[in-house]
Amino acid sequence: MNRMMAIVEREMRKFFRSPTLMLASMIFPLVQLIVLGNAFGGKIKDARLGVVDQDGGTQALKIRQAFDSVRANMRTFIPVYYNDETTAREDVRNGKIQGAVIIPPQYSRRVYEQNRPQIALVVDNSDNFMSSTLEQELADITKALNEPTIEPRLLQQTVLQIVELYPYIEYMKYLLPGSITLAMFVSVMIGGGMLYIDDKARGVHEGYLVTPITKAEMVFGLNLAGAIKAVLTGLVITVIGALLSGVSTIFNPFTAFGLLLMIVLTSVAFNTMMFLLMVRVDDPLVPRAIFGILNTLLFFPSGSIYPVQAFPPWL
Repeated sequence: MNRMMAIVEREMRKFFRSPTLMLASMIFPLVQLIVLGNAFGGKIKDARLGVVDQDGGTQALKIRQAFDSVRANMRTFIPVYYNDETTAREDVRNGKIQGAVIIPPQYSRRVYEQNRPQIALVVDNSDNFMSSTLEQELADITKALNEPTIEPRLLQQTVLQIVELYPYIEYMKYLLPGSITLAMFVSVMIGGGMLYIDDKARGVHEGYLVTPITKAEMVFGLNLAGAIKAVLTGLVITVIGALLSGVSTIFNPFTAFGLLLMIVLTSVAFNTMMFLLMVRVDDPLVPRAIFGILNTLLFFPSGSIYPVQAFPPWL
């Protein structure tokens, strides 16, 4: 037992004496959490939406007033008024504006006559997120314009009432569990797999076996040291990430205990997997080469960035 703990002590001393190693295993997942959490989780703001009013009637004025209301409140888009439909379409194609609404001639007259009034939305569908946001916003505005002025006492149509269990959840909170797991994986890969191969190439392991240390003690010592590094990294990222994203539930004693247990089990699993992958490897460049591959295969399809229900069946 003492001989195994000696290996653990040596590995931990190496870890704490290498600030670069500690920063690489902790700062990278934290930066990813901050950047991705704010880049992917935000709502569209101040998109430029062209408006071509070829009607000029009262109903077209209501649409323009609705657009001005969106600009003043939700700020999803900023209306940019055009006199020419062709110019607006070209600006959408060239990326100067993100979409264009065309109000055709005689639109107000068709509304009063109830003769299938239509408006057109031109979007650049190469950007699915932007185009779907504009389509949803315009659909909501159109629905509001189609509502009757006087509501009937008894509703004659089925109405969907949406009940959300939680208030608005920022994407950073959704990404936090994946970032914690990524931090532990990076710690195991850098502080476990790569150091293991480097020590093996330098002959450190052969030096262990010259001493009374057995192979089993060396294996368990290296695995225990790698798991401790991953646990420390996971705890640091959990606390800092929770403070940054505003997750307060982890400070509940029962939740904290369950989270600690999950971090320990995940760290042991990652370190065991990495040890099995590297035990037969002799080239120090191999773990560096497969680092990105393993990160892609384990992190992105895990559901930490996007729900797995949206993946194709083969993935």
